[in-house]
Amino acid sequence: MKVLVTGGAGYVGSIVTEELLKEGHHVIVLDNLQQGHRRAILPEAELVQADICDIKALGNVFGRCKIDAVMHMAAETVVEYSMSDPKRYFQNNVVGGINLLDTMIKHGVDTFIFSSSAAVYGEPQSIPVEESHPKLPVNAYGESKLMFERILEWYGKAYGLKHISLRYFNAAGASERLGCDQHPETHLIPNVLKAALNSDSPVTIFGTDYPTKDGTCIRDYIHVVDIAQAHVLALGKLENLTGNVYNLGNGEGYSVLEVVETAKRVTGVDIPAIISSRRLGDPAVLVASSTRAKSELDWKPRFSELESIVESIWEWMKEHPSGYDE
Repeated sequence: MKVLVTGGAGYVGSIVTEELLKEGHHVIVLDNLQQGHRRAILPEAELVQADICDIKALGNVFGRCKIDAVMHMAAETVVEYSMSDPKRYFQNNVVGGINLLDTMIKHGVDTFIFSSSAAVYGEPQSIPVEESHPKLPVNAYGESKLMFERILEWYGKAYGLKHISLRYFNAAGASERLGCDQHPETHLIPNVLKAALNSDSPVTIFGTDYPTKDGTCIRDYIHVVDIAQAHVLALGKLENLTGNVYNLGNGEGYSVLEVVETAKRVTGVDIPAIISSRRLGDPAVLVASSTRAKSELDWKPRFSELESIVESIWEWMKEHPSGYDE
């Protein structure tokens, strides 16, 4: 199958591409490279440098490549920035997404896997969070993801678009070949490990006054390779599961301080940390129920322990201390 992966030079997208290639698919990566990296694109994949907001460029790709399916991961993702510049998020995550869907329909492509987010839920009313949980985003990033999920429902009804949305919780870890190199880096685990590599750059803990066991945010960390494998499974089962949404998480939460302590054990470094105020739009606790994905997609996460997740990204970062720019 010929699969277009938007945002395929980014963290999750590059590893989704890697898993698709392992399954024998032909992969075309579409990325504007503003946040992604050329070196994150494996040589077996084809790169098209373009933006989903560029309708003409999208038309050229679909006209030339005879695409069978789309995995859509291109997005603005920094929660904190979405609170200060929501326009940018709605422009890229919603308007750009509509451009992509319209181009697909024009070229007869009806198979779509969407990279959504646990941010659609907002502050959880119950833990673990199930797919039926009320959707009340507390930041513009989550709102943009929820808006696009709803757009997919209408495109499915009106145009026969077959689609599945995968709501990630906290992606973490690395594959043997690919890792996480984002600018700015907002993921907790890479920032903790950067502090381990460079004691002059302490990790910042945003808020110690949350209503949690130690006052810091609790998150559900899911290995990025497990996320990528869920995409491959969703593609294979889309015909019978169209319109469904699935949480991707481990079902167990760890606080920021627990992550720091785990990183200390893995690295053997006394990682420096500084305390700062809360970030806008950060819920206190986000932990997933992934029962539906395990049952309907036959998804079996292989890296469920926090220590194994931290070890995988630590090994990659030691080999790539400057990320993909070295």
